[in-house]
Amino acid sequence: MRRILLTYILLSVIGLLNIQAQVATNTLNQDGTMRDQYGNQIDPATQPDNLDSTHVDIQSLPPKLYMWTISETLGERTIIPADTASLNFQSTNLVEGMQGHYNYLGNLGAPRQSRLFFERRNDYPTIFIAPLSFFYFRPDQFKFTNSNVPFTNLTYYKAGSRINGEDRFKSYFSVNANKRLAFGFNIDYLYGRGYYSNQATSHFNAGIFASYIGEKYQMHAAYNNFFFKMNENGGITDDRYITRPEEMEDVGGNQYIPVRLEETSNRNHDFFVYLTHRYRLGFHREVTKIEETQDPVARRKAERDSTAIPKDTLIVEEFVPVTSFIHTFKIERSNHRFRSGSEPTGADAIYDNTYLQEGFSRDSTLALSVKNVLGISLLEGFNKYAKAGLTAYISHKFSRYTLMNMDTTIANPRPVHYDEQEVFVGGELSKRQGKLLHYNVNGEIGLAGEAIGQFKVNGDINLNFRLGKDTVNFYARGHVSNLLPSFYMRHYHSNHFTWDNDDMKKEFRTGVEGELNIDRWGTNLRAGMENIKNYTYFDQNALPAQHSGSVQVLSATLNQNFKLGIFHLDNEITWQKTSNASILPLPDFSLYHNFYLLTKLVKVLTVQLGADVRYFTSYNAPAYMPATQQFHLQPEDDQVKIGGYPIVNAYLNIHLKRTRIFVMMYHVNAGMGNRQSFLVPHYPINPRLLKIGISWNFYD
Repeated sequence: MRRILLTYILLSVIGLLNIQAQVATNTLNQDGTMRDQYGNQIDPATQPDNLDSTHVDIQSLPPKLYMWTISETLGERTIIPADTASLNFQSTNLVEGMQGHYNYLGNLGAPRQSRLFFERRNDYPTIFIAPLSFFYFRPDQFKFTNSNVPFTNLTYYKAGSRINGEDRFKSYFSVNANKRLAFGFNIDYLYGRGYYSNQATSHFNAGIFASYIGEKYQMHAAYNNFFFKMNENGGITDDRYITRPEEMEDVGGNQYIPVRLEETSNRNHDFFVYLTHRYRLGFHREVTKIEETQDPVARRKAERDSTAIPKDTLIVEEFVPVTSFIHTFKIERSNHRFRSGSEPTGADAIYDNTYLQEGFSRDSTLALSVKNVLGISLLEGFNKYAKAGLTAYISHKFSRYTLMNMDTTIANPRPVHYDEQEVFVGGELSKRQGKLLHYNVNGEIGLAGEAIGQFKVNGDINLNFRLGKDTVNFYARGHVSNLLPSFYMRHYHSNHFTWDNDDMKKEFRTGVEGELNIDRWGTNLRAGMENIKNYTYFDQNALPAQHSGSVQVLSATLNQNFKLGIFHLDNEITWQKTSNASILPLPDFSLYHNFYLLTKLVKVLTVQLGADVRYFTSYNAPAYMPATQQFHLQPEDDQVKIGGYPIVNAYLNIHLKRTRIFVMMYHVNAGMGNRQSFLVPHYPINPRLLKIGISWNFYD
């Protein structure tokens, strides 16, 4: 761990040296020509007079940058807005999410699960990483950057005191070696001390990345290393310490409320190396470009003559790609450990079974996977008849899982290894160019190994059309899949939980979703339905189970924003209905409302002042099992309703040039109403506390 920290400190220093080296962006070459950092010749007559004796321009270039994400399988790029928005910055470090969709254990970085079923994903490397989605990200969630000047972002969040508060520091650095090649690094450190006993969290991530966007060759690479450390307290022993404190003995503060576990922790270490690259074949063709003249005399003449603006006609060559050869490689290693030095027994025991040793646990498991994808693509738009792109690919994945040996008759038994091979063939039909219509259909079917009998098809379409003076965006998505439950739902060995479910059937899922967006009205409406056969879940005993029948889920979400002068009211209302709440409990309604005023005090200072509220109707929310780090159905003898309690935050958000600052009073209504401040049974959320945050962007 220490060597990793030193490595990334060194990377930070190198990044800062690069920033200093590139402050001087224009240099004078030996041949007397002046060129910018990309090698383009500059006309000295157009340069300012503030050059020093070394003929170096001490002014920086105006910053220009764009960001994008990639699809994990084929590496297709999707341009996204640069991460510089100031609105609602105060909510970016909330584990419950921007609109409060997640249930979690109360502390920063603690395990969480979305209450909105359509937001739940099952493509994490292991079931132990899935609850840590607040901190972990997949390659398709990472943001690559291309900019004409070095770009750095530093963000710091702070709340509470040194005894029970929380801190988080994030840094992101990207620099271009030239117009095509960019590289950088990211660091993220989180430390949540916790307002209740034995719940501290400490997470660390560091990574490096690079991208090359050339005419023929394109590449994206990323390496990220995640460390997750989390103490487990099993929840408080009696909810009345929160809901009816007058009935309980005064223990001297939240940190002294009795909890169910001591000397217990979960540790996860995950890293991935990801590479996707492609080589494109095509041809060059001449195109005519008409540009406005740069001649100042002609421009002034044109300004006097309003009939036309003079144009320069240029004949340039452009590369037209026809075919791409694609290769994607990913290796990921995920290690999970559960340690308990003292475990309650008798009436206070929280585990039904013990298989290896009494009084303490030393559980561990390791997952390693290597995946390769080879593809060939016929690209969209190389002639007028190529209205869509067509891709075919084949993938191979090797996975090795290491589990504890449950043979108690042998001293120091060797671990048990499970190897799995998966071979899929797939194809994609897509249209990404143009403004009116875009669509994408991707499907794959298993050919060998555990992949036999598995398949999945995903499709989406978006249509943009005019409605009066407005532009309406319509999206439709659908999927069909028949997939084997993940390995750890089928096999796991530990001191208190052991299963080998070789007879588990494949989950068959079908779903459709539609979305309508009208920006001018501030309206977004989504509705969807999903049917699941052989739904796999954790039951009342925190063990994997399958429902042999079908389960249906209906959902609809309306986002409607209102504005009157400087006053704004943003609203989100989600309705859900499950056909079997006993195995798939969901709240009927989930609400988010944000009332604020937004104004500029001066040209460079934007102020957002307001309060928001998050609320959902009561239901039997999933409980949490520390020994497996999973959410499961509540035990039959401990049924607790969660919800029906608003969480209100008041905040001030300021954006000054390249700096964003917020001050927020979190959970201002703590101790009011019914005091049911729980998102997970027996795990109260943090009480009222002050949170602050600041984020700087540097473009030099």
